[in-house]
Amino acid sequence: MTEQIVIDRRYRGPERSGNGGWSAGLVAEKFGLPAEVTLRRPPPLDRPLDVLRDDGRLELCDGHTVVAEAVAAPALDDLHPPRVVSLDEAAEASARFAGFDAHLFAGCYVCGPGRAEGDGMRIFPGPLGDDVLAAVWTPHESVAVDGAVRPAAVWAALDCPSGWAGELSEARPAVLGRLAVDIRGDVRVGEPVVVLGWPVEDLPKKFVAASAVVDADGTTLAVARATWVRIDPSSWS
Repeated sequence: MTEQIVIDRRYRGPERSGNGGWSAGLVAEKFGLPAEVTLRRPPPLDRPLDVLRDDGRLELCDGHTVVAEAVAAPALDDLHPPRVVSLDEAAEASARFAGFDAHLFAGCYVCGPGRAEGDGMRIFPGPLGDDVLAAVWTPHESVAVDGAVRPAAVWAALDCPSGWAGELSEARPAVLGRLAVDIRGDVRVGEPVVVLGWPVEDLPKKFVAASAVVDADGTTLAVARATWVRIDPSSWS
């Protein structure tokens, strides 16, 4: 039988398509880790998408349309958080989250302020006074597998903080185009962690940013490098 993935509406980013990080993470779970996933189309919600494998590559397809593709991740060994950030610092930064004032996708599973506690992840990355953004995340049991957070949820947590690090706004909207993730340790359910985002490169039509999940002791549990594509917001449903 053909392998399939269904992206439940709960895990939306925009109102009618999947959160980029969660969707990419589901693809990565099928492909194997570490992985790099490129999103070719807005991931559809609530319908089966076919998983096709071919010579070291995995494609997620909606009929004949390729929605996403996964390959082995490039080496991310040199990717580290720019500095140590405590839980208290991250909590203070979250209070300055730009999305509280204006958010193009307020129902986003990861960073949408319109999502209730226990429903959305409610990761609100705010500025620390330099180029680094930080938030506190306490993973909910709904994303647990044997007490650890499933990879798709770690991918999701790494998604939006990288986007906000590229100065997302209603005037300069963007969507995730590509995400490469290296999970280095278990993220545990119920244990607060710091999620960081910081810019890498800003280009006319896209930007590159990085993100990390760090535990309370300062151990890096996961890192990501993301490419975001600037869009006309009316073009992405």
